[in-house]
Amino acid sequence: MERTFVMVKPDGVQRGLAGEIISRFERRGLKLVALKMLQIDRDLAERHYREHRDKPFFENLVKYITSGPVVAMVLEGPNVIATVRDMLGATQPAKALAGTIRGTYAVDVGRNIVHGSDSPESAAREIGLFFAESELLTWDRALETWIYES
Repeated sequence: MERTFVMVKPDGVQRGLAGEIISRFERRGLKLVALKMLQIDRDLAERHYREHRDKPFFENLVKYITSGPVVAMVLEGPNVIATVRDMLGATQPAKALAGTIRGTYAVDVGRNIVHGSDSPESAAREIGLFFAESELLTWDRALETWIYES
């Protein structure tokens, strides 16, 4: 099973969408293995968005992600990174397909509701930034046989 990091950004939390977004993942059959609500500080924001450090929008990105609480989670499932990315929709909401999270709720790229890791490497790095190993649960879900073929 693969794991990925997902974060409901401040705009998603402020709009009361965190529960709906979590529900979509669970209804899809993905397993929640870690969850927390937090206020990101500048240091964590800079580490999270390090690949954008030299881009002109970096400062606004850090200011935005630290502007309010976020909901961070780790999801588990086969091909979960690709599945989550498909469910999120394009980063630019105008290009996101109808029915995706961004296609349903977002209008502006700077307020696109949610973040999801884009590769196994970024998932491992982002999970490590937001969660201690002891916060990642391993558990058996009774419904597994009804979700996945063995």
